[in-house]
Amino acid sequence: MLIATIRSPSELANLEKEWNDLLAISASHVPFLRHEYIMAWWQGLGGGEWQHGELYVVTARREDGKLIGIAPLFETENREGEPALMLLGSIEISDYLDIITPPEDLAAFVEALLEHVERDPASPPRLLDWYNVLESSPTLHALQMAAERHAWTFTQDPLQHCPYISLPGDWEKYICGIDKKQRHEIRRKMRRADEYYLPVRWHFAEDGAALDAEIEDFLSLMAHDPDKAKFLTPAMRAQMHTIIQAAHRGGWLQLAFIEVNGVKAAAYLNFDYMNHIWVYNSGLDFRFSELSPGWVLLGHLLEWANEQKRQYFDFMRGDEQYKYHFGAIDRRVIRVRLRK
Repeated sequence: MLIATIRSPSELANLEKEWNDLLAISASHVPFLRHEYIMAWWQGLGGGEWQHGELYVVTARREDGKLIGIAPLFETENREGEPALMLLGSIEISDYLDIITPPEDLAAFVEALLEHVERDPASPPRLLDWYNVLESSPTLHALQMAAERHAWTFTQDPLQHCPYISLPGDWEKYICGIDKKQRHEIRRKMRRADEYYLPVRWHFAEDGAALDAEIEDFLSLMAHDPDKAKFLTPAMRAQMHTIIQAAHRGGWLQLAFIEVNGVKAAAYLNFDYMNHIWVYNSGLDFRFSELSPGWVLLGHLLEWANEQKRQYFDFMRGDEQYKYHFGAIDRRVIRVRLRK
C-alpha cells in the first residue's frame, strides 16, 4: 500500500469520484461517508461543534494508483481536551461514521494506518478517538487486532441506541407484524387524519428552486421543540442548509411534510440512500398535536418505503419510545479509542 495524507481542502475536494466509487464497495457504506456530506460538514465544522480542526485524511493506494482505503480524519482536541485524530463528521450531527475500504483490504489498511500515524514526522496525536461506529462494523475487530499487534491500547464503549426496522416490502405485512396495540393506534391516527374536517395531505419537497424555503420551513418546525431551538444556532442552521442541499444534489434527500389546511404541521428529514431510509431529524408544530401529525406522516413514509421496496427504515441515534412502537429493533453505536 502507498500511504498518503491529505491536509488541504482543495486536495480533498478533488477526490470526489474516487471517494464515492470506493464507498460503494466499502465494508461500511452509509450516507455520512459520502464525499459531498463530508465536504459540507467540513465547511461548517459540524455547525460550530468544533472551534478548530486540521484535516488529516489518510489514503491508501495500490502500486497501480488504485484507491483502496480512506481514513477520513481530522486533528482537534476531543471532549476531554486531549489532542486526537477524530473521524470527520464527529460527533453530534453524523449518526454513523467509519473508515472507507473494501472488506478484503480492511485489516491491511488498519495496520497501515496505525503504522503511518506512528511514523509520521509531522507527529500527529497518537490517539484515535472515533465516535458513532456501528457495533456491527468489522472495523472494530480490525482495530482491536491491529492495536494488539502494534502495542496500542484499545477501548470501546457503547453510546446511543439506534433502532431500525427491517421492511418486508408490503405495508399490510409490515403493519400486521408489529404489536397489536400499536398497530391499532397507528391505523386509528391515520384514519382520523383522513377523516378530519380540514384537508390533511402529505408530500415530498422535490422542487430544487424552492428547497431553501422548504428547509427554512423544516427548521421552523424543529424549533417548536425548545431543545431543538437551542440546538439550532445560526452556525447550525447554516450547516443544516449546506448538508440538505448536498443531499439534494446527490439525489438522496427525502424531505417530507404533512399539511393541515395548507399549513405545515410536521416534517421528516430523511436520506433515501442505498435502498434504506435513514431518519435524520423531524419537526412538529404542537398546535396540531390532537391530530398526531408526526405519527401520521411517519405511517405514510413507512407505507411508501414498503411500496418502493426499501429494505430498511433506520431511525438512527436515539431511543425515543415511538420508534419501538413502530416495530424497531435495537442496536448501538460505539466510541472506540486507540492510544499509543
